[in-house]
Amino acid sequence: MENVLFICASPRKNGNTSEVLSECAEIIENHGLTTETIYLRGKNIESCKACGACAKLHRCHIDDGLNEIIEKIRESKGFIVGTPVYFGTARGDLMSTLQRIGYVSMNTDRFLSWKVGGPIAVARRGGQTATIQELLMFYLINDMIIPGSTYWNIVFGREKGEAIQVEEGMQTIRRFGENVANLIIKIA
Repeated sequence: MENVLFICASPRKNGNTSEVLSECAEIIENHGLTTETIYLRGKNIESCKACGACAKLHRCHIDDGLNEIIEKIRESKGFIVGTPVYFGTARGDLMSTLQRIGYVSMNTDRFLSWKVGGPIAVARRGGQTATIQELLMFYLINDMIIPGSTYWNIVFGREKGEAIQVEEGMQTIRRFGENVANLIIKIA
């Protein structure tokens, strides 16, 4: 069975970002695929040092749990990240994670190529589009397939539970999930 891996960058357990990703995962699972979510909270993923050791090791030489995430990505057909937006950008731990994943992929077997997915950004009132643009750069440079939706993959909400009550944003996320699942099914 095809799998879609999610990374949730929210530091809050069961916060808005987590709830939005859960809804997206449910839509994907309704299409017969499996999903798994990895939460970055509690992990201490270091920034890439651009040492190039991954080219020889076929993994990152930093032993902080990222290699286990990379193995799950290698086995997946889809890869979606979700982040809350603080100060108009994606969380730093997510960017460190993605930069190292991308570096390992580019310096080894390009395992990200043809994975289907994209980013989701959740914020109280602004910064989501800049965050989506920032995260799309990761997907595009890694030869990944990004399906569209009815709007950008952004949702508004501040207090826990607010985001999933914003119907316009959730419609966008549901359609994105459908498009991810349908693309994986078509190219598998």
